[in-house]
Amino acid sequence: MSARIDRIVIVGNGVGGLTAADTLRDTGFDGELTIVGDEPRPAYSRPALSKALLLDGDDLSSHTLPPATHGAHELLGVRARGLDMDGRIVVLDDGSALPYDRLVLATGSRARRLSDHPGEVTLRGLDDALALRGRLAARPSVVVVGGGPLGMEIASAALARGCPVTLVSQGPPLRTQLGPHLAAVIVKAALERGLTIVETGAARLDGAGHVRLDDGAVLDTELVVTAVGDVPNTGWLGASGPLRVDSRGLLRPEIAAVGDLAAVPTRYGRRRIPLWHSAIEQAKVAAVALLRGEEAAPLEFEPYFWTEQFGLTLKAVGHLPVAGMPACVDGEPDGPGLLRWSHEDGAGVAAAVNYRIPVPRLRRLRAGAA
Repeated sequence: MSARIDRIVIVGNGVGGLTAADTLRDTGFDGELTIVGDEPRPAYSRPALSKALLLDGDDLSSHTLPPATHGAHELLGVRARGLDMDGRIVVLDDGSALPYDRLVLATGSRARRLSDHPGEVTLRGLDDALALRGRLAARPSVVVVGGGPLGMEIASAALARGCPVTLVSQGPPLRTQLGPHLAAVIVKAALERGLTIVETGAARLDGAGHVRLDDGAVLDTELVVTAVGDVPNTGWLGASGPLRVDSRGLLRPEIAAVGDLAAVPTRYGRRRIPLWHSAIEQAKVAAVALLRGEEAAPLEFEPYFWTEQFGLTLKAVGHLPVAGMPACVDGEPDGPGLLRWSHEDGAGVAAAVNYRIPVPRLRRLRAGAA
């Protein structure tokens, strides 16, 4: 007979921790549930921070989520600083200890920085977004370093606020993340809206806060925002990278790790999938596995990615990037259009560019159905 589960602790109050708490309750756990969150506020939508929240207007509610219903004891504004796995104790930064029978690690990630210069702005949390929104109101000249989805979304918002914007990218923007076709569609829209793109092998911030390129050129600007990736928040666990979990999101039978700090098995090897929807799906599976063990179904899902930038909305289901030209299911290859690719192993990817389609249908299209 398995040991009774009376106490579950969740470290991390983002969407992974929130979803784990809701799923635990839905699966029948009625014991003591505690959530530790380092931000002094309820969970919120991170994807909105680089999209609607940065745009001009009076609405500051785009990031809000419905009130939690899991009934957990929430310790907000508190940071976990250590874990005794053998003793099953989480140590908090005030020295107090939280014993547990089961544990969910959902501490996410932090923005990677190019320097320690105070003028370098990054966007990861709500406070970052509100501060950047305030800076953009004065319409400064902006240099965004980083040609991935986050950097491009920030550049799009800054342009929409009336700022002159230069984007510095290591190679063509978005190509590494999306593949050449989808990247080209978005870059074309960005250029048409006035974005200046500088491709470089490397960029750094000097002691004066200037952006220096690998050819020696210096970009002088009033505001530098960097979006050069993220770092899993696993240092407090004594780890230096993501946590390798099994197909149910378990690090050990009594410990789950979900979201940006977890490397999960996929058909293309073990990898992090730092997407909002990925954290939700991982948390659902892992929470059930904590209660039911091997009776729980393993994680089986295809990543769902979406972005809004430069007047375009892109939704994609499947493992990105994609190579080559797509099959155009409807519309135009450059949008509005409904597109599909097949990887060499036969796995599909479906994408919608400025095309209204429910996500379930996009999933069916990825799988080859109409």
